[in-house]
Amino acid sequence: MKQRVVITGLGVMSALGRDHETFWGSLMEGRSGVSLIESFDVSEYPTRIAAEVKDFNPEDYFDKKEARRMDRFVQFAVASTIMALKDAGLNVKEDTDPERVGVYVGSGIGGLSTWEEQHKILLEKGPKRVSPFFIPMMIANMASGQISMLTGAKGPNSTAVTACATGTHSIGDAFKTIMHGDADVMICGGAEATISPTGVAGFCALRAMSTRNEEPEKASRPFDTDRDGFVMGEGAGILILESLEHARKRGARIYGEVIGYGMSGDAHHMTDPDPDGAARCMVKAVKDAGIAFEDIDYINAHGTSTPIGDKSETTAIKKAFGDHAYKLAVSSTKSMTGHLLGAAGGVEALICALALKNGIIPPTINLDNQDPECDLDYVPNTPRQADLRIAMSNSFGFGGHNATIIMKKFEE
Repeated sequence: MKQRVVITGLGVMSALGRDHETFWGSLMEGRSGVSLIESFDVSEYPTRIAAEVKDFNPEDYFDKKEARRMDRFVQFAVASTIMALKDAGLNVKEDTDPERVGVYVGSGIGGLSTWEEQHKILLEKGPKRVSPFFIPMMIANMASGQISMLTGAKGPNSTAVTACATGTHSIGDAFKTIMHGDADVMICGGAEATISPTGVAGFCALRAMSTRNEEPEKASRPFDTDRDGFVMGEGAGILILESLEHARKRGARIYGEVIGYGMSGDAHHMTDPDPDGAARCMVKAVKDAGIAFEDIDYINAHGTSTPIGDKSETTAIKKAFGDHAYKLAVSSTKSMTGHLLGAAGGVEALICALALKNGIIPPTINLDNQDPECDLDYVPNTPRQADLRIAMSNSFGFGGHNATIIMKKFEE
């Protein structure tokens, strides 16, 4: 018998806030988290802007010894998990069976800054000076591993690494795990911390990022004629999913319900998206949810602010939804958060949950001159009150990895 799956806790780490209340307030203000990069010297880089998490102190969440053994992406994941569990009112060891609590938290790239630091040590001081914690800190699965160790969660534990689709795949897989009865609770989402010399240099070499360095707050402008690339962000988005039965037994507050999950592969190109793959992914999610296309009220778009990507996603939405595409509200919150890569899906699922709970659609900011080839309703510049019942979140990653989840307003 399939279990209904609900969202009971939220935790976020972002340039727009280090808790979900502050984060949501920033979205409602239409505030950009993008600024000049401060963490290293970017004077020789074509792109010198990003959405950095400022003033983050890991010791606010766990002790100094533990923090030193975690890469920044893991620190973001663990801190966000602590917040999400607190928000859910759930102690894994005391309030439930730890063997029925799992962790699916992914990262698109993993511990890039740790790799950089240790490679420098290798070159300058030799192999004997490389840290014994180098590999455990760097590998992408360590966010799930550390969360499990620190919370006591002993259930299903895995890590998706599917570029920018990672967070959504993690949540979708967690949803299915509970739905099929293999866990009662799942800690899920994504984390990323790649605003580093190598990370920024690599994406600059791809010519994928905005170079609007003189106007950082206006650089991420999905669906706008003047968009010139994405803006990198960092942080984490963590959701606590539970079976409805488990949530009811403990009297949990419910943000919304996850009802559908779709995924597909483009089989097309390493970095150039194929609208057919994205359309098939959305269609699969709608069929999985057992709803009609006309039931969808809002799509949180992948919407990265790249010239090719935004047009491709617009085409995919029209291909999947037909005439209903023009009746949908579609917005890209990456216009405010930047693109968190493997963490994007986690953060954007959290946004959908809050949009359903609060009945407000967050805007696409910096949409001043809409691209004629991007001709849908992208909720420009101002949040919109709406009677939202069902929302979709899209994530599409390099390699042609596509993931879509569908959530609905909770009803008994």
